[in-house]
Amino acid sequence: MVIRPHQHWFFRLFDWHGSVLSKITFRLSLNIMMSIVAILIYQWYEQLGIHLTIAPFSLLGIAIAIFLGFRNNACYSRLVEARTLWGSILTNQRNILRNIKGLLPNDPLAHRTFANLLIAFSWSLNHELRRTNPKVDLYRLLPRDVFLDVIKSPYPTSRILMHIGLSVGELRDNNLISDVLFQSINKDVNGLSEVLGGCERISNTPIPFAYTLILQRTVYLFCTLLPFALVGDLHYMTPLVSVFVSYTFLAWDALAEQLEDPFDVLDNSLPLNALCTGLERNALDMIDAKQLPPPAKPNKYFNLL
Repeated sequence: MVIRPHQHWFFRLFDWHGSVLSKITFRLSLNIMMSIVAILIYQWYEQLGIHLTIAPFSLLGIAIAIFLGFRNNACYSRLVEARTLWGSILTNQRNILRNIKGLLPNDPLAHRTFANLLIAFSWSLNHELRRTNPKVDLYRLLPRDVFLDVIKSPYPTSRILMHIGLSVGELRDNNLISDVLFQSINKDVNGLSEVLGGCERISNTPIPFAYTLILQRTVYLFCTLLPFALVGDLHYMTPLVSVFVSYTFLAWDALAEQLEDPFDVLDNSLPLNALCTGLERNALDMIDAKQLPPPAKPNKYFNLL
């Protein structure tokens, strides 16, 4: 995710990193080429009686804008829901650690055990959503027996959640917490389970391919034929106007592609690594750890992963 400081509106117009312009430069160059072709052959196809007008493109442009707006709203809703789910992790994590520390104030081992399990849950979910290997992070956070049990499972995040539940149940079996307090803590554990299920639903259910394909075919056909409708009135100004109109539609389409998977590592995806680092810092601070990992910072391109 691109994190930029506040800028004057004029300088923001020239920002390159974080915009989708770099993703559609080649497609815009093709539109410029079609505009040049339209200028060069204009007299030839006009003699053949072929004359495209701007009227059908105006109607089609309105329809494309509406459907692109619907698609972008659907993709942005996925991003908002994903961010809400990850915000719930922090809330549930704080509730669990606060209860554990309040009920067992003189047991730092229990504090550390639950903190590591909760931190491992967030990092494991991060790796699951981005389809990367979680071994390094889980190895540094989990006891060896738990690590071996988790890493051999096809669903390591769900397995970590089970170990959190087992640890809470063990406290109840040892009469360290009452059944009422067990239900209270278990409610927050169930909240983590809901977050896991919600993230998996978003990750495993993309926008229907046919819907995306129809829009892209229409947009590309529109941008390809647009210069031939403009050249009769604009002549040598055709490339400028055609590229400006095409940029609007192609940029919306490219942005929707990035927002569709909010867990990717693209410019407009959620910064899961930074979120996990924040969750880890918060958990360690709650158990009074002396050393906290440094906070995540954007790279030189203002990109926070």
